[in-house]
Amino acid sequence: MKTQQSRRSNCGWRMADGGLVSRLFFHPPSEIRPPKSVAGFTLVEMMIVVVILGVLATMVMPKILDKPEQARRTKTKADIRSIQSALALFKTDTGRFPTTAEGLQALVANPGARGYSQNGYLERVPTDPWGNRFIYLSPGVHTPDYDLVSYGKDGEQGGTGDNADIESWNLEGS
Repeated sequence: MKTQQSRRSNCGWRMADGGLVSRLFFHPPSEIRPPKSVAGFTLVEMMIVVVILGVLATMVMPKILDKPEQARRTKTKADIRSIQSALALFKTDTGRFPTTAEGLQALVANPGARGYSQNGYLERVPTDPWGNRFIYLSPGVHTPDYDLVSYGKDGEQGGTGDNADIESWNLEGS
């Protein structure tokens, strides 16, 4: 009778009659298949989730869609405050506010005022978030120094809601 000899592999495992490698990598097909009870979602469950998401979206979307306009109005108020700071620096340096004729351009380029900062006060003439220029009057109608106004979404004087004007003398009320 012939005895089978065991041999050692490089990794130290004993391999006999087909070796360890064949036992690890070559399984019969029945051992490879996943178990019959595979977890997952049925079509009905998926449809219920889609309906729930649709209902939630119809309740939440109107609230989200109003936010961009509110954000534009908030940015306009912040821009007006920034322009007011630049106007205050202009007055500190030159002793006066820009005239209506000089406008906000005087904050970007020297209109010939003595004491003007060589770097200017703003990088560019600002526009409101709707792309319209701010209205600047000096001396102002509502304040002695100047009035600064954005006409809002419609770009026309007056209006209510999103179309209401945003005024430098009434930032908290607009």
